[in-house]
Amino acid sequence: MKNIFKILICSLLMVSFSCEDSENTIDDVLDYETGAIIRTISVDNYVVNSSDETSSWLATLEIQDGSDDSSLWSHVDVMIEMKDFTPDNGDNTTEPTLLYTWDASDFPDSPVGQPRGDFAAPFGDVKNLFGWTGSEYAPGDLLTIKLYLNLKDGRVFGPESAAGIITGGFFASPFIYNALLTCSPATGDYLVKMYDCFGDGWQTTGAGDNVTEQSQGLEVDIDGTLSNLAMCSQWNPWVGTPACVPTADGFYAETIINIPEGTEVVTWSWINDYYAEIGVEVFGVGEFDSNGEWTGPLLYSSNGGENPTDCSTAGAVVPGLLPISQCAQ
Repeated sequence: MKNIFKILICSLLMVSFSCEDSENTIDDVLDYETGAIIRTISVDNYVVNSSDETSSWLATLEIQDGSDDSSLWSHVDVMIEMKDFTPDNGDNTTEPTLLYTWDASDFPDSPVGQPRGDFAAPFGDVKNLFGWTGSEYAPGDLLTIKLYLNLKDGRVFGPESAAGIITGGFFASPFIYNALLTCSPATGDYLVKMYDCFGDGWQTTGAGDNVTEQSQGLEVDIDGTLSNLAMCSQWNPWVGTPACVPTADGFYAETIINIPEGTEVVTWSWINDYYAEIGVEVFGVGEFDSNGEWTGPLLYSSNGGENPTDCSTAGAVVPGLLPISQCAQ
């Protein structure tokens, strides 16, 4: 992202306008009479530990308004909302609410001459804003941060204004960011149950005897150390990444992953491909009892706990962060 590319674009923000030649790169991608952007330089933390009020969403952002001295904008309104994905404690989804207002003093000039700043949204500020006492949120809920760039002439640009051409690539200006709520994790053994309702293991394009990498699996990030898990059929195991757990019959496999003492942050993600015949269940800290039953609680089920080997009930696992967590007591 350090390279500046010469891109000639005539539409950035869901409106049309004419493009003119200019010696400035910014003029090739912005018409200051039409709009402005908040460019994402980096998002340095998108996981917020609700057990720690200082844990923060972190990002470096840059404003480009099309003028040589970036003088057309006045301030940025930072709105935040919570989407409740943990129904056990009720639905506490919030409306978007103003968290901060950033002005020019928060954006010192960057090495390329545009206003740039480092920003943090500590969980303590969010908690105080909504007046939460602790029962309203839970690990697995999602904070959504929306930025609205206010120009001096009264126009405002935000997530609703952004066309696809500026939400990725060089500009990376979606005006909207997500932060997953987690907590300090319970440490110990977690049980992962893996299902495939077709009885052929977790397969993907190109699977075969010589495959050394699969494009799907469960990824566990333990304080930055990644562990990858997947299941393969008994007749076609693979080696490499993710680690393959062979099945006895192609339908089912299980494995245990340990979260060690002293762990601060754990996230669970489903990577890349997904297929409707695949099921995953994750159980919290526990052990097998005398009847062979796991004593830990069910933390996540991709199919709502129905028969995972029945293709009519097995659920697709959507790529990305999964709402899996068990908080330390």
